[in-house]
Amino acid sequence: MERLSGLDASFLYLEAPCLHMHVAMTMTFDPTTIPGGYSFTRIKGSIAERVPQAPVFQRRLLEVPFHLGHPVWVDDPAFDIDYHVRLAALPRPGGLRELAELAGEFGGQQIDRSKPLWEMRVVEGLAGGRIACIIKMHHSTIDGVSGAALLSVLFDLEADPPPITPPWQPEGSDRPLPSGLDLMAQALVARTLRPFEITKDVLRTSQRILDVRKVRSVSEDRPGRGKAALPLSAPRTSFNRSLTKHRSVAFSAIGLADVKRLKSATGSTVNDVVLAVCTGALRSFLVDGEELPDKPLVAVVPVSVASTGPNAYGSNKVSSMFVQLPTQIDDPIERLGAIRAGTLGAKEEHHALGADTLLNWAEHATPNLFANAARLYSRMHLADRHRPVANLVVSNVPGPDFPLYLAGAEMQAGFPLGPVMEGMGLNVTIMSYRGAMYWGIMACPESIPKVWEFAGAIPLALDELLAAAQLEPATYRNEEARRAALVSDCGDLSATDD
Repeated sequence: MERLSGLDASFLYLEAPCLHMHVAMTMTFDPTTIPGGYSFTRIKGSIAERVPQAPVFQRRLLEVPFHLGHPVWVDDPAFDIDYHVRLAALPRPGGLRELAELAGEFGGQQIDRSKPLWEMRVVEGLAGGRIACIIKMHHSTIDGVSGAALLSVLFDLEADPPPITPPWQPEGSDRPLPSGLDLMAQALVARTLRPFEITKDVLRTSQRILDVRKVRSVSEDRPGRGKAALPLSAPRTSFNRSLTKHRSVAFSAIGLADVKRLKSATGSTVNDVVLAVCTGALRSFLVDGEELPDKPLVAVVPVSVASTGPNAYGSNKVSSMFVQLPTQIDDPIERLGAIRAGTLGAKEEHHALGADTLLNWAEHATPNLFANAARLYSRMHLADRHRPVANLVVSNVPGPDFPLYLAGAEMQAGFPLGPVMEGMGLNVTIMSYRGAMYWGIMACPESIPKVWEFAGAIPLALDELLAAAQLEPATYRNEEARRAALVSDCGDLSATDD
């Protein structure tokens, strides 16, 4: 029995009928590399063998009576692999857009909290005989970095690896679930320490806020240093409104080598270039929609936290920075320079505030109050009545630069997908894999109906940056994309037509 951390639990409390707090990933595979040939049973059996190696796959939630404390994780005595891994199919020959439509439908359905918080669909019917997998897991179980790490559990480094030892056993755990009295006793012990912890956090946070103010005042006199964006300072766009329960998905891809060339030529970081590409695509999208604001957009950028304090347990080790995306600037290199200065300032302020501040304060979340407030906010469409907290979420997660195999099938592409939030109907998540940066775009279709137009603008924004920096054109779409057959058989990732 393990109690959820405050941050993990907050992702449960935030969830509402129109706000789904799960992360997902859509992957394409070449089944011709499977020893003995492809079958759904073979794929499911391989996943089943690996489930015991990661407890996250077999644990489920247990609520504390009267919601006196955060829920706890327990081993599910009725775990059933057939519920979690199911077969789906596209009308042949299915392309990336059809796969994205299925991923959006799958992503628009909440996960059943009475079972381990993950589901997978193995998808047949893709062009060229390819298959795909769409997996979703509740955010309370993983963050971006730990989610990428789970790939090492489900995947192999070769098509025909040694057998797993010990073999998987289908029987559920025979350990009894903790009683309600046990859960209440644990919660009450935690509550007795809360006043002391709150006092410490108030004093610590007050000092850190003063440190942030010092950093912001000093940054005004330091060249090349900007400031972090402030919450509730974002201009409103068409995708900054209350959510519906529907979700739409789009994909894109650019070359990691092209991004690194820009990084070296401009003295930026990979993350700066990624944000600049995203900014360029957003500018193009907003110009086409005749809604380009005259001030920067604001992005929430998750930051991985290696916390070692008393609240270091839990699945999520993440904090966030608020970064300006200057879509109002016409020159691509000037935009990149503004982003570089802004991220430097945001990192300094984030360091001054303390990476564990969010983790610490999340521990004090009151389950009933937090959950009821989140549902009321969503039900009353309050996101439409004030300035957006931010415009969108942009997350960049490093992935492996070597091939991965699922039951022998070589993974060709992996598109990560993060949740959209109330008032922020767009989430852009990027993961690198084998020299490519794969972009997964999750959106609320009522807020941003032409999500593929934004996806198509991403490689064009990279082209614009390369040309402005007087560098050679992008090489990725002519090489790696064709090798992965994402262009020739599954639809051109740079296409902007609907």
